[in-house]
Amino acid sequence: MSAFAKRFKKRNKTLASQDVPPVACIPPKQDAAFVAQMELVLQVYSRPFDRKRPVVCMDEQPKQLIREARTPIKTSTGQQLIDHEYIREGICTVWMFNEPLGGWRSVRVTHRRTAIDWAHQVKPLVDDPRYVDADRITLVCDQLNTHTLASLYKAFVPDEALRLANKLELIHTPKHGSWLNIAECELSVLTRQCLRERIAELEVISTESQAWTLARNANQSGVDWQFTTDDARIKLKRLYPNIIE
Repeated sequence: MSAFAKRFKKRNKTLASQDVPPVACIPPKQDAAFVAQMELVLQVYSRPFDRKRPVVCMDEQPKQLIREARTPIKTSTGQQLIDHEYIREGICTVWMFNEPLGGWRSVRVTHRRTAIDWAHQVKPLVDDPRYVDADRITLVCDQLNTHTLASLYKAFVPDEALRLANKLELIHTPKHGSWLNIAECELSVLTRQCLRERIAELEVISTESQAWTLARNANQSGVDWQFTTDDARIKLKRLYPNIIE
């Protein structure tokens, strides 16, 4: 092993050994608003599969566009080494729509994530041939201020906005409860399997994400959600208000 490779390995070992606490969404104790919204989401997840009323989860995440400052090299053992310096090329947004019980997901990549961008991502979902016979789509999302029916009216004429709104049932996860959104789990899988490398172009991220999506959909990879309302009332008892009779 070369001297450079040894330094690189030692640096990674040092970083891994640092005691950095994990970051998480921690809900407040005895919060009626939290548990009310949590139980609503869990009731939605308990519904059986229904083509007329499909449940779809959506989430989005920023992805930094990064270009290598220097061409990566390979060691004699075949390990690829990248330089610690890099060039920032901006940020894009990765959108995830996932139907857990249907083993289906759709991923799109855009430059921004404004209210109008959200509306333009929801429209293809409503108009997707997969849901042409659906009476209504239950859309689970977090509480970003862009995730509202009002965003449809910012992006489309009133008749079109109303048409889309009538096809949607919006269910919001509670504040500090984004872990209840199954689409967040799918985004995590996408990131680990597809987007961990430094990527400089939005088009490359889009192409890689589409290839990943086609493979996951072909395998009909679903989500077996096990956490129920009964589980929440036991394991998350501290979140429920104390009722004094």
